[in-house]
Amino acid sequence: MYVAGNRGRAPGSARSVLHTSKFRGIDLYNSPSNVEGGRSPSAPNMVRDEIGKVRKRMGYHKVHEFPGAVNGAFRLGEQKFFHAGEKLYAQDGTELYSGMKNNRSRGWQIGGKLYLQDGKALLCCDGETVQPVKGHGYVPTLIISRSPEGGGTVYEPINMLQDEFINSFYGKSTVKVYQLTDGDLSEAAVTAKKMTADGAWQELEENTDFTVDRVTGQVTFVTAPGESPVTGEDNVKITASKTREGYADKIDRCDVSVLYGVNGAADRLFVTGNPDCPNRDYYSQMGDPTYFGDLWYGVLGQESSRILGYSIIGDRLGAHKDEGEDGRNVILRSGTLTDGTAAFPIVNSLQGPGAISKYAFARLGKEPLFLTSRGVYAITSEDITGEKYSQSRSFYVNRKLQEENGLEEAVSAVFGDFYLLAVNGGIYVLDGLQKSYSSGEPYSSYQYECYRFENIGARCLWVWDDTLYFGAQDGKVYAFYHDPEDPASYNDDGQAITAWWELPEMDGKLFYRNKTFRYLAVRLSSAIATGVQVFGRQKGMWKLLYDAGAKARYLDFSYIDFEKFVFSSDTTPKTAGRKIRMKNADTVRLRLQNAQYNEPFGIYDVAVEFTENGRYRG
Repeated sequence: MYVAGNRGRAPGSARSVLHTSKFRGIDLYNSPSNVEGGRSPSAPNMVRDEIGKVRKRMGYHKVHEFPGAVNGAFRLGEQKFFHAGEKLYAQDGTELYSGMKNNRSRGWQIGGKLYLQDGKALLCCDGETVQPVKGHGYVPTLIISRSPEGGGTVYEPINMLQDEFINSFYGKSTVKVYQLTDGDLSEAAVTAKKMTADGAWQELEENTDFTVDRVTGQVTFVTAPGESPVTGEDNVKITASKTREGYADKIDRCDVSVLYGVNGAADRLFVTGNPDCPNRDYYSQMGDPTYFGDLWYGVLGQESSRILGYSIIGDRLGAHKDEGEDGRNVILRSGTLTDGTAAFPIVNSLQGPGAISKYAFARLGKEPLFLTSRGVYAITSEDITGEKYSQSRSFYVNRKLQEENGLEEAVSAVFGDFYLLAVNGGIYVLDGLQKSYSSGEPYSSYQYECYRFENIGARCLWVWDDTLYFGAQDGKVYAFYHDPEDPASYNDDGQAITAWWELPEMDGKLFYRNKTFRYLAVRLSSAIATGVQVFGRQKGMWKLLYDAGAKARYLDFSYIDFEKFVFSSDTTPKTAGRKIRMKNADTVRLRLQNAQYNEPFGIYDVAVEFTENGRYRG
């Protein structure tokens, strides 16, 4: 926190002291003169270290490169896969599949397989081969206990990703003609089997054991299959195919998905995002994304408002609409069993702004976060009424965030205690461990402290084995370093990282008094190689006040840089203090900066001594 520690007269002098010992985050909403102590009006590439202290972020290094924009990265057990351009690659660069949509994609591990969704086709990867689910999915039995003439009991719905279907019959002794539920069959082979006297199933072949009238859907057997040898059990099963125009596209063209199921179980794939059905989503069979029944869908809100993403809220599924809805932009459903059949009825709708990006949904701790045109919001429980609604969580960066172009392309990930939002070559960081109340957002219970990283062109973000990765538009894949003590962690693929922490504008005890700033001290976290440059801004001009290059370094023979060599072995935080002279000022700003290659940079304390004398005359 930025406090006036000993802000009055120091003993034996006429000097005042401004002391900052607890650092929080950045404030890009207020003007620099109105930023609270402990926050910064500008701090690129700085992040929370331990609570109340800040440091330079770690850098990244290239780990892969592909000939196409990186659209997604996925795992199946220990195997890793990358979607770049229109192709899917194994980790060693082997091309596994071509013809994907050059669009950000999603992947889910279900039943030992990886299912990929790109808005063009739902794909299935078993670790070695990749193929579209369409035509290779579950074959449903549409009807059972059907007599040869018709009727029967509806058993399973049509699979929108599979042309094949089964009719199960309870045969009659002399009847040869069996009527299927559908006519206008495709030219694909029709197969049949009948139960023998010993209860086994005998395969029958078209044009040998039976013929098919594809227009009427009639199957005529050479020899009547006869009655069932087992009372009450069907004895004839016929598998045929019918092309249902547009059915598969309803699923294949979706590009948003989530795992959800009865009582909140993560065992069904819900998909949405088909531009022809913007307010509709579809769900799969439990544990089987190859089966999407044609009756398994939901219609959520108005057709003029798209479903952009999902949040899991307790045991309920929240579907987020865009701004086209009437203000009730989050629609809640529950997963229940009705007569043994899964159902997902709407149970509530929540007030709040609509979502803007399909790719910015993530869960920080217990809070589902999503991006709107007004900033990052959370779904929360209101304490008094028990109703749920959405609250802002990014107040301190909202003004800057709202100025960004292309927010609909922003992507997010949660790494440790941080929510990361990448857009336009930068990353906004929300700190889940630091919360504060802001009067600027009276309807939100708290705000997260925020930071902003620069020079990170992330098209997609993900976390593997406690390491943060990002994929770039040019096909490169980068991994962030994860050892904050290693100086080699502080470069961006070989380039120095420029980071600074700017103090709020200082105008003393009385803004109209003339001030002279005489001394500045910085306590830095000690490192093998570190340092700080101190800049001052007066009357709109920045100038270097001093450079404390070696004050916080210590000797470690495992890392020797002779340009930065020191003999000190003291690893405790170091104080770098110098006399400065900024006079005839009504207000000044100070910047603590490190722009050196492979140099950590952490700030523990800052103190400034100044005097006030006379009225400022400009």
